[in-house]
Amino acid sequence: MKKIGLDVLALQVATLGGVGRSRLAPGTMGTLVSLPVCHLVMRAGLVWHLAILGIVISLGTWAAHRAAIILQKHDPKEVVVDEMAGMLLTMVSMPPDYFSLIIGFFAFRLFDIWKPWPVRWIDRTLPGGWGIMADDLAAGVYAWILVTLSTVWML
Repeated sequence: MKKIGLDVLALQVATLGGVGRSRLAPGTMGTLVSLPVCHLVMRAGLVWHLAILGIVISLGTWAAHRAAIILQKHDPKEVVVDEMAGMLLTMVSMPPDYFSLIIGFFAFRLFDIWKPWPVRWIDRTLPGGWGIMADDLAAGVYAWILVTLSTVWML
């Protein structure tokens, strides 16, 4: 595949097939389209969940890095594969039900937008694809804690 082909592939992966080009809240749209993937992965079991999370992080980091170079931006709003990675991390070990998904969605969006320490520091400090991906993963850790507490509390 030529470099042009790889750039097209990187942009498709980074924008989740163009979802990141939404004029209306691309990060939220990227998280929304991740929900069916999360639900399927949650139902597949922990081993598959972690394997797919690893693939999304690896491929997404590469794609986000290439997209940042192509679009000539530090953290392009069009790149939303990091939202999928953060949402997948949020839902690790959660029961595959709609309550968990809904709580996970709102918790992840809260921490991704708010960016409490060290999320904002990661976003501003780490370069390239790692910086784009890592801040959403950090937000995903905060969201995972909140969802875990919520699901335990509901038992």
